[in-house]
Amino acid sequence: MTNVKYDENGLVPVILQDATTKQVLTLAYANEEAVTRTIDTKETWLYSRSRQELWNKGATSGNTQRIQSVQIDCDGDSLIYEVIPNGPACHTGEASCFHETLAGERTASASDMITELSALIKQRETDMPEGAYTTYLFEEGVDKICKKVGEEAAEVIIAAKNRDARELATESADLLYHLLVLLQEQKVDFKEVTGVLEERHAAKKDK
Repeated sequence: MTNVKYDENGLVPVILQDATTKQVLTLAYANEEAVTRTIDTKETWLYSRSRQELWNKGATSGNTQRIQSVQIDCDGDSLIYEVIPNGPACHTGEASCFHETLAGERTASASDMITELSALIKQRETDMPEGAYTTYLFEEGVDKICKKVGEEAAEVIIAAKNRDARELATESADLLYHLLVLLQEQKVDFKEVTGVLEERHAAKKDK
């Protein structure tokens, strides 16, 4: 805490970042009390420059954020809150406040693609649009979905044995899609899967 350098107004900029996808959610500010509360409660606390008061992210909207880590930069004058968001970070309803592009073309990361595909599959299960393959899978049920996961896993093995890089990538994509459908059918969020990987990784680092 003593390493944090606050500006002349007693504030430090804070980048809020999704701990799982690494997507930047928003840029805000915190004073010393907000940083202390964030660390103590493991919830996002910030300082509103317009209202001149502390605020607990999501206290009103319900879009809370659970703190995974608080990181400080090499100069000590900015922080990153890595969070597990419970809903969108932006007041517009978007997941991130940085959802508009001024120049160039935004390149989706691997985690972005997984997040977007998972959201689409979830929406398909809700809407069940006629003629959609995902609708067909949900209509057929868990046995059909499991069968497809098994079939695609076998195709991945064959592609690997054939040393066909393009085929391996294609079949891996098919396997991943069907696995995401299965996770949705079972109501297991993909973040639970990455959470297990993070726990295992952390355990290995501690040894």
